[in-house]
Amino acid sequence: MRILGIDPGTARLGYGVIEDTPQLSVVTYGCLTTPAKDSQPDRLLSIYRQLGEIFETATPDEVAVEQLFFNQNITTAFAVGEARGVVLLRAAEAGCPVSDYSPLQIKQALVGYGRADKRQVQTMVSMALALEKPPRPDDAADALAVAICHAHMRTAQQLLAQT
Repeated sequence: MRILGIDPGTARLGYGVIEDTPQLSVVTYGCLTTPAKDSQPDRLLSIYRQLGEIFETATPDEVAVEQLFFNQNITTAFAVGEARGVVLLRAAEAGCPVSDYSPLQIKQALVGYGRADKRQVQTMVSMALALEKPPRPDDAADALAVAICHAHMRTAQQLLAQT
């Protein structure tokens, strides 16, 4: 089972693909970027096209996306929400089911503590995927955390279904 994790954003969108076999492993990860000088429609089109390449080459079976959490800039929230919509569209086109996770759920699944800091999450991502050092950039590490969270949640759901 291949899981594509997404940390949504317009300027920077983190992605991480993992293989969920008996042991989690990395397929690919990185960060999609768009120029700030471009219009919002052009940025969304760029994200759409770049995501298409990821879906084509990494062939994920499921997609996990971090839910939006903004408490300050509503304009940024709308722009990120639009980028998130592009992710959902691409997933639907690929026939991949999508799951959403809050930052609290992701931290809880990886660290066991919903208020963990970024460094703790990155350390657990490295350990879960047997990486020598935390993935860079931070957006990619966050996306891998989303994918790992989904893998753990899927396993928990499967175990509950068996009882």
